[in-house]
Amino acid sequence: MRVFAFLAGLLCAAPALAQDELTLMLDWFVNPDHGPIVIAQENGYFADEGLDVEVVAPADPADPPKMVAAGKADLAISYQPQLHLQVAEEMPLIRVGTLIATPLNCLLVLDDGPVQEISDLEGRKIGFSVAGVEEALLSAILERGGLTLDDVELVNVNWSLAPSLMSEQVDAVIGAYRNFELNQMEIDGVPGRCFYLEEEGLPPYDELIYVANPERMNEDTLRRFMAATEKATQFIVNHPQESWEIFSATSKELQDELNEKAWADTIPRFALRPEALDEGRYARFDTFLKNAGLLEKTRPVSELAVDLGAHD
Repeated sequence: MRVFAFLAGLLCAAPALAQDELTLMLDWFVNPDHGPIVIAQENGYFADEGLDVEVVAPADPADPPKMVAAGKADLAISYQPQLHLQVAEEMPLIRVGTLIATPLNCLLVLDDGPVQEISDLEGRKIGFSVAGVEEALLSAILERGGLTLDDVELVNVNWSLAPSLMSEQVDAVIGAYRNFELNQMEIDGVPGRCFYLEEEGLPPYDELIYVANPERMNEDTLRRFMAATEKATQFIVNHPQESWEIFSATSKELQDELNEKAWADTIPRFALRPEALDEGRYARFDTFLKNAGLLEKTRPVSELAVDLGAHD
């Protein structure tokens, strides 16, 4: 009996099995877009998968892909449109999962303003924050209204999207998120209206994706990360109010009307199968960017994205 008691004591005193560490760089400060990550952390799903995940918000939203490419982070949240350009620039990056499976970006105007149709933008000012991709997206939208970029005036509003529109410094903005800026304007009593990119002739794309360095990544660790966030997404969809309470309890900054509205609007857009890859979606968007003059050539989807589940 003493031997059994001694062995039991040893087992109780044994340290927990070491967890695999993984560093994740967010694209921005924590917000409802990151719901599955926060819920996976709070509900212990990462721990269940043997992972110790360090979540880091960047000082500069342009940094996360660069950090992963340089081997200073294991995983980063980025954007599908930017991935195509970064791979073309020989950055060692590949999409390994999806966080937000639909565009969030939209062309935002005042609901009761002078722009009721795309053609109404002729001669007007359009605010933007990121040159390159947003100009390509805008060009495609304008084409639907019989316009070109030469027919409008582009104004760099330096991330002040909703304020510049509400103050009428510009007549429209591209790059506004339908789950944030649209709600912010409603709360501020200046209702806005979105022209949704995927309804204006653009190929749909994944707004937020997980990117890793293909030369350094550990596929097993990443699969377990995706399994944990998939479980978290299922929890969010099944328990929207409870998941909001868990999420918002992590920070006082999240406990306001804007974040609560954004949470509700973001739930339908989370990728239910984070690992799953739609190869056609990436091929079509690569062709779109080439036709827009942002890429010299298209490339195989295998150089842009991978389905980790298909590698089991």
